[in-house]
Amino acid sequence: MTWLVVGLGNPGPTYAATRHNVGYLVTDVLADRVGGSWKKHKSGLADLIEGRLAGERIVLGRSRSYMNESGGPVSALANFFDVEPDHVIVIHDELDIDFGMLRIKIGGGDNGHNGLRSIRQSLDTGDFYRIRVGIGRPPGRQSVHDFVLKPYSTAERKDLPSYVEEAADAVESLITKGLEATQSAFNR
Repeated sequence: MTWLVVGLGNPGPTYAATRHNVGYLVTDVLADRVGGSWKKHKSGLADLIEGRLAGERIVLGRSRSYMNESGGPVSALANFFDVEPDHVIVIHDELDIDFGMLRIKIGGGDNGHNGLRSIRQSLDTGDFYRIRVGIGRPPGRQSVHDFVLKPYSTAERKDLPSYVEEAADAVESLITKGLEATQSAFNR
């Protein structure tokens, strides 16, 4: 059985270091672990890497479109590789979790996250795994839109590499040990 692991974000260098792109950062770590390099899927909607992670066949994916349009690319990859929603893992930023914290779950709503909303609509279900990577809430009266599209603070950038590695570890654990063991190990 193939696992589809998708990191959410926005394409291009303008967004590379922003909070909204933490899913891309985690899939880059996983790409190093798999030993692959990103290539364009024939649909033109996504970049992907095929390989093995912890002995399991996986497809790493990330959309070539903006976050709000993630559903089409995720659905295209799932259909092409014949991956059911219960073998899809989506890695995304989460405002309602503090920076440095992870939550792993299956199913649920989109909680106002437009990328998740798009995926739920395209897959016609919300029953896929989520690696929710905390970014915290914007300070003061800063808008959510501005906050997620800004780079991490200097203090956050110091801890970001280990945090992203931990999220990649959670993906591996989910694939090899299952949901309950992964939640016990990573949900704080």
